[in-house]
Amino acid sequence: MDGTPAAEAKPNLALRILRFPITLIMIEAIVFIFIGGALEAADTAKRIGLSRAGFFLFVLVGAVVLILVWKAMRRWLEGERDREFTLPGAGAELGAGLLAGFLLFSLMTGLVALLGGIELVGTRPFAKTQFWEWAALGVASGLFEETLFRGILLRQLERLVGTWWALAATAVLFGALHMFNPDATWTGAASIMMEAGILLGAAYLYTRRLWLAAGLHAAWNFTQAWVFSIPVSGTGQSLGILVTRRKGPDWLTGGDFGLEASMAAVFVATVAGLFLLWKAHQKGGFVAPMWSRRGSDETVRVDVDADAHAFRED
Repeated sequence: MDGTPAAEAKPNLALRILRFPITLIMIEAIVFIFIGGALEAADTAKRIGLSRAGFFLFVLVGAVVLILVWKAMRRWLEGERDREFTLPGAGAELGAGLLAGFLLFSLMTGLVALLGGIELVGTRPFAKTQFWEWAALGVASGLFEETLFRGILLRQLERLVGTWWALAATAVLFGALHMFNPDATWTGAASIMMEAGILLGAAYLYTRRLWLAAGLHAAWNFTQAWVFSIPVSGTGQSLGILVTRRKGPDWLTGGDFGLEASMAAVFVATVAGLFLLWKAHQKGGFVAPMWSRRGSDETVRVDVDADAHAFRED
């Protein structure tokens, strides 16, 4: 033997096709839409005869199942270890996301209030609020949508078209799909593209995990619905702990779509998203499109240090 390390054998053609980004997007997206769609469906509790608190527990169990399915697919379908839902540091990242989502939406609502677009009318007894419903939907939307859009779409597209194009594509798609919501408007969809598409994509790119993005998404939805009684992306009036009234032009209040379509929300969330994106870019790990990378067979992997979350392109 000459002492030269043996080159790793390339996977066979069938396995290479299976693990090609487009193939993985189709398989993983179908699986997660099937599971996550049931968690997000508003009529799930009625169909299976659960109480409001019972529905929340059902969603928590479903969230655990979703994470386990994710881990299984990463291991057996992609042939890699799970990086997105590892436990070390999960509590800190999830907590930071929950706090950030609450503070960002509260800041944006305060800005709208200062401009005369919303006022506090009173409070509502806890028993008459939709606490359990929005706690459940916050968990479901945060975990399911972030896994689908950031964990699957952004991560796999990044291997093909690079980080910047993948971020742009998932932001546009995320906003466009909100056009299927009740009371949806193109203004609302464009607002979601800018504020949520950039912010949540940046949260994933900063940590290369999904805890921060999922927590941020969940808290944003829960805060606007249960704390401020504001429609979530055009899904109708919410019964929260604070009774509020919106008034003024749609550019300020967001109209029936909710404050997410307000220019105040676009400003606050987009500024936060761009700052987080800048921090993520400083860490490194952004990749170029595959047509710009050296060698037609070159693959891109982002290695994440479990403690420091340091990224590099191999």
